[in-house]
Amino acid sequence: MRLHVADHPLIAHKLTVLRDERTESPTFRLLVDELVTLLAYEATRDVRVEQVEVTTPVAETVGTHLASPRPLVVPILRAGLGMLEGMTRLLPTAEVGFLGMQRDEQTLEAITYANRLPDDLSGRQCYVLDPMLATGHTLIAAINFLLEKGARDVTAICLLAAPEGLRTLDEAIGDRGDVTIVTAAVDERLNEHSYIVPGLGDAGDRLYGVVD
Repeated sequence: MRLHVADHPLIAHKLTVLRDERTESPTFRLLVDELVTLLAYEATRDVRVEQVEVTTPVAETVGTHLASPRPLVVPILRAGLGMLEGMTRLLPTAEVGFLGMQRDEQTLEAITYANRLPDDLSGRQCYVLDPMLATGHTLIAAINFLLEKGARDVTAICLLAAPEGLRTLDEAIGDRGDVTIVTAAVDERLNEHSYIVPGLGDAGDRLYGVVD
């Protein structure tokens, strides 16, 4: 497993505003969208491309375009939906699948409740969207799900990550797949409730409000 922490002043600035508890949902959603687009530039450095001949108004030349099969973007419901537009803005021709997962608050294990993905992902590059890599259990379940379907490699884009979750993920995935984590920052730790510290709170609630 590889870890890439995107070090850029604009990323740090947007993340700081996201952390602020006074930032309201509309601004929070906009900043997440912008931050994901910046992270997506880093995450797609190794996206597969192929050469193509094109004719400009002046001459013929050779350029590149995304290779087939197209990349697959997989937001993890519900909070991952807030990252989808920022990702597809950069990869408009990518296909989009969905995984519905939620954390059991007692065991902290991830439970899959929805799956809208192709049955065969052989040779596909997959980009998983999940705002918070806290305990790592949700990403482990999602990545295992994709690898078992034959995905070629998997890149997870997270706003924040915790050291404990990164260790757990690395131990669980090992060398079974070509897995990369791209994040804006690795924070200090998890608290007793498995929230990232200092973190930014519950990303889903801050994106969409609290649903009772």
